[in-house]
Amino acid sequence: PETDNLHYEGELAVVIGRICRRVPAERAADVIFGYTIANDVTCRDLQNADGQWTRAKGYDSFCPLGPWIATHIDLAEAGGLDLVTTVNGEPVQTANTSLMVHSIADLVAHVTSFTTLLPGDVILTGTPAGVGRMLPGDEVGVTISGIGTLTNPVVAEDA
Repeated sequence: PETDNLHYEGELAVVIGRICRRVPAERAADVIFGYTIANDVTCRDLQNADGQWTRAKGYDSFCPLGPWIATHIDLAEAGGLDLVTTVNGEPVQTANTSLMVHSIADLVAHVTSFTTLLPGDVILTGTPAGVGRMLPGDEVGVTISGIGTLTNPVVAEDA
């Protein structure tokens, strides 16, 4: 992409398991299929220049998810998972999902208050402090306890 400032953002991703709309926070667990890991890749300079996030977060290959969906984690446990993002093996983000600005249940309630979610839809929960630049040749890993590690190389786009 046309950027000089490509950032990683390690995040917990919530995978929806059934069609849902207007889900109260106390019923959020009923519509969650499981959890996975996201790297919400962002062109920070485009985000600032555009005043919108569509282009900054919408390029092909952005927002890798995986490596699988953990279905054994319940809502309470998901609210207390350790997250570590590394660049070339060096930790750059370390946090716990208990520190998220909005709880998972509140995120589900908010999103479903204005749109219908379908099975397989994903809600990203936000990134902790420590976002930063990544360059072609880097390897970015996001590890979340109880789920695993999502690892991706940073590759320059072909001209």
